[in-house]
This record gives sequence, structure tokens and C-alpha cells, in this order.
Amino acid sequence: MDTKIKILLAEDDENLGLLLKEYLIAKGFDTDLYPDGEMAYHGFMRNHYHLCLLDVMMPKKDGFTLAKDIRMVNADIPIIFLTAKNLKEDVIAGFKIGADDYMTKPFSMEELIFRIEAILRRVSGDVQTIDQNIFKIGIYSFDVLKQILSHDNVEVKLTTKESELLRLLVSNANKVLERNYALKAIWIDDNYFNARSMDVYITKLRKHLKDDPNVEIINVHGKGYKLIM
Repeated sequence: MDTKIKILLAEDDENLGLLLKEYLIAKGFDTDLYPDGEMAYHGFMRNHYHLCLLDVMMPKKDGFTLAKDIRMVNADIPIIFLTAKNLKEDVIAGFKIGADDYMTKPFSMEELIFRIEAILRRVSGDVQTIDQNIFKIGIYSFDVLKQILSHDNVEVKLTTKESELLRLLVSNANKVLERNYALKAIWIDDNYFNARSMDVYITKLRKHLKDDPNVEIINVHGKGYKLIM
């Protein structure tokens, strides 16, 4: 089993981003680089990461907003903010969002690696215990990376949209998943056409989960959906 740590790196400075990515890869970390917050978020929804390195000042979606959106999907993933600012207010804001660490540019690459390794050790001594790419949904097993829903040796290959929507639902299990949030997270735009499209995918997911009477996706009027399990 491949237990290599996978890192999401969001950095809009092209030179620094490439330098960081190459250094992290050289140190044994599987690293994906995204040039803005919006692309980073959609990359996060498509892949499984063990840690996020987020630049604070980015176009389209800043690092703080990106961190809040990531926390909606995965409340436990470690986040380190990278910033050119050294304002006390920014440091406090970052930790309020749930940052695990905060580094001010310019910083030592060696120190960054030390902090990453320290955080990962603190979160878990075993990579497998922080690898949250497989969820139990009643009798079902949902593999986020493979986009497969299975039970009793029967596997259903989900589409990307089905998988992203189910991941949001299971990450907020027994809580309301706000309709507009899900639309913007997956479809980017919460217009009428996309809303109807999401309704279709909700119906498909209900069919996929119909063999377990204890699992249900309900409509919460005026708010969104709730996965009950």
C-alpha cells in the first residue's frame, strides 16, 4: 500500500510555487501545485490530501476563504498558511480559522519541512489513520479516490459529480448540507440550471444507497440536504 504523504500547495507566485513543489517532491512528498484559491479548492475536491500549504494572498479565492471551504469538507486536515505579511491580526485570523501553523515569507525550506513533519506526527503517528479517503455509509463503503460505492462485493462506479456530492454529504453526515454551498463548491455557480442538475444527482445517489433502509438523503426545506445514517 502506498503511504506517501500527499500535499496540496496553493501559491500564486509562480517561481516560489515551482521551487516549493520541487523541494517538497525531493523530500518525498507527493505535491500538487495550484496557482489560485479556486483551482486549489476544486483540486481538493477531486483528490485526497494529507496536508494543505496555503498562501494567504491569492486571486479568485484567498487563503483564509479557501481554508474555511476546506474545513467544511474535512475538519481535521492540517493547514499551514504561507504569507508575506507579518501582521498580528493575520496570524490571529489564521489560527481562528483553524491553522495548524503559520510561516512568514521569506522562510527556510528546511524549517518548512520540519514543521510539516512535526504536524503530521502530532496529527497521527500512522499515515493510514489520517488517510480519510474511505468512508462507511451504513452497509456501504465509499472510496473517494476511486469514486466507487460498494457493498456485498457489488461495486458502483460513481461519476465525478456524484462522488463530489456524496463526499460533501458524508463529510456533513446527520447535519444540513446547505444547497447554495454545495452548488458553489461543485458547480461554481448556484444558478437555476445547476440547481436542477444537482437535484438529478441527489436522485441518483438515493438510488445507489437504496439497499440500506437506515441510510437516507432527505430534503431540508429552504436549506438543503441531510444524509442520515
